[in-house]
Amino acid sequence: MLYPQRFSQFTREHADTLAALLCGLLLFLGWFALHLGWLGLAFLLLPAAYVIGGYESAREGLTTLFKEKELDVDLLMIVAAIGAASLGLWRREYHLIIDGAILILIFAISGALEGYAMQRTERSIRSLMSLTPDTARVLLQGREEEIPISQLKVGDEIVVKPGELIPTDGIILSGYSTLNQAAITGESLPVEKTVGEEVFAGTLNGYGALQIKVHKPAQSSLIQRVIRLVEQAQTEAPPSQEFIDRFEKGYAKVIVLAGILLATLPPFLWGWDWETTIYRALTFLVVASPCALMAAIMPTLLSGIANGARQGILFKNGAQLEKIGQVRAIAFDKTGTLTTGQLQVFQVISVSEYTQADVLKAAASVESYSEHPIGKAIVQAACDLDLVGAIQVQAIPGQGIVGIAQEQEIIVGNAIFVQQYVTNLPEELREMAQSLEQEGKTVVWVAKNPTPNPSPQARRGAEVMGVIAIADEVRSQAAATITRLKKLGVEQIVMLTGDNEETAQSVAKAVGIERVYAQLLPEDKLDVIRLLQQKYQTVAMVGDGINDAPALAQASIGIAMGISGSDVALETADIVLMADKLEKIAVAMHLGRRSQSIVKQNIVVALGFIMLLLVGNFLGSINLPIGVIGHEGSTVLVTLSGLRLLK
Repeated sequence: MLYPQRFSQFTREHADTLAALLCGLLLFLGWFALHLGWLGLAFLLLPAAYVIGGYESAREGLTTLFKEKELDVDLLMIVAAIGAASLGLWRREYHLIIDGAILILIFAISGALEGYAMQRTERSIRSLMSLTPDTARVLLQGREEEIPISQLKVGDEIVVKPGELIPTDGIILSGYSTLNQAAITGESLPVEKTVGEEVFAGTLNGYGALQIKVHKPAQSSLIQRVIRLVEQAQTEAPPSQEFIDRFEKGYAKVIVLAGILLATLPPFLWGWDWETTIYRALTFLVVASPCALMAAIMPTLLSGIANGARQGILFKNGAQLEKIGQVRAIAFDKTGTLTTGQLQVFQVISVSEYTQADVLKAAASVESYSEHPIGKAIVQAACDLDLVGAIQVQAIPGQGIVGIAQEQEIIVGNAIFVQQYVTNLPEELREMAQSLEQEGKTVVWVAKNPTPNPSPQARRGAEVMGVIAIADEVRSQAAATITRLKKLGVEQIVMLTGDNEETAQSVAKAVGIERVYAQLLPEDKLDVIRLLQQKYQTVAMVGDGINDAPALAQASIGIAMGISGSDVALETADIVLMADKLEKIAVAMHLGRRSQSIVKQNIVVALGFIMLLLVGNFLGSINLPIGVIGHEGSTVLVTLSGLRLLK
């Protein structure tokens, strides 16, 4: 039973592609049968190709005609194809049936490509939904019981153990822990949470067990609001798409009206016979069909997509390749985008009698027993040093850690915590630490007491060894990328982050961004993108986290980091930088501008051929075979022109 189900699911997901492939196969077999003179087999295969390849276009064209009272290119294509086939049967020029089938095949392929693009919204929502657990551990009469998230009510008390995702927004009733909120708020450092503070669904609990009270319905949680924002932003049609739709309908109306006039007026105005009139009218429908215009765009965009893929730039559809070349403003997320998202030791400052290695070695000896991200960064920085084991290690949440190494008590933590063990902090070192904190760095103090397990009287006998500054490292190519984008003519570059103002300004200064929006929630980022769009129209957003998903969806171009990006950011974005190389944004913009230039050239060529063929048909200078050759020749020409982007 499993294989039939998979086959059924596969055919549903790829119905348009399978129809185009089957149409192409039947077209080839029908042409081969005609070539061998097997008319009966050809007349069986070719109508099947028409029906299978043209069904969806015919359905859409007729639906638009009867429901919206509008004509579109889909219906025009069907009329042109059937006209070519009818003329081929009438004059026994059966190759014209092949030409009609080719028209249908081109549109079937185009429809399949559009179908894949439309599946993005559903995948994005599925990825968002996977960020929260399906069940929550609820306290009922002193017992823990797992129930579906949908059954949670305001006032319920839930238990979240270390390492688990928070199932819904709530207020901490008891417990203390650090929560990784980067996916929701964009904060680079885990945030310490205790009784009375709010926690968000989808954030990751650290080392402490929490008892949380549900204070709002599950569907009103921050993550659910993100889901709704993504849905809303992705269903809003961009202005360029609306323009294309209007142009398509207007083009179809003009051609159909001209075809009707050409099929009826010439006998009365110029004395043509009806056979010549109908012949030229059907030739008109063939040469006026928009295949060359379609080929002027899609091969170019597909070539650009292939070129980008070779350079680690994944364009999810061709429209975004064009749009990236029109970008006038870019918004960057900070954590994980302009920065690596990984904490690292930024600087070690030691007092005169100790070296930087002494400070790192002492801190790492006790931090090696800690699960805190800051401790891991210190241990990573000291990986080349000969660390010694520590005993009696005790971590004090939110303050620091203490242990005994080489018969000395080592104290590592914030300034307030370390002051409990030392008489005073060196004034010069204190000023340096304050300066580092103003730059957005996290400062850890390191001290040691020569007396292990000191008595209360000797407890404050420790001496400061130095300080360690911890920071989220700025990507090495970030500053050069910002400079390059400015040279390319991007009018406005801003940074959006959930982090505090000091950290945000520090990173912005390092990379060369003047405008910063800090302490933002997902909906705040969305509002900033909308404001930028009002002024600059085409706006790109570069991000990596779940909190960036609404802004990525709303932006004209959403760009996600491929390695560090969350699943939902990757699904929501239009472009993915597969190797997390920011400099590829400038490459993508250049590729987009080249594609625009080639598309414009191809459109001029395609329209020029159509005009020449139409004039030649009206003057009687061409017959239908020449018209078909001119029509197909122009299609091949602009297709080859589009393939230039492969280089």
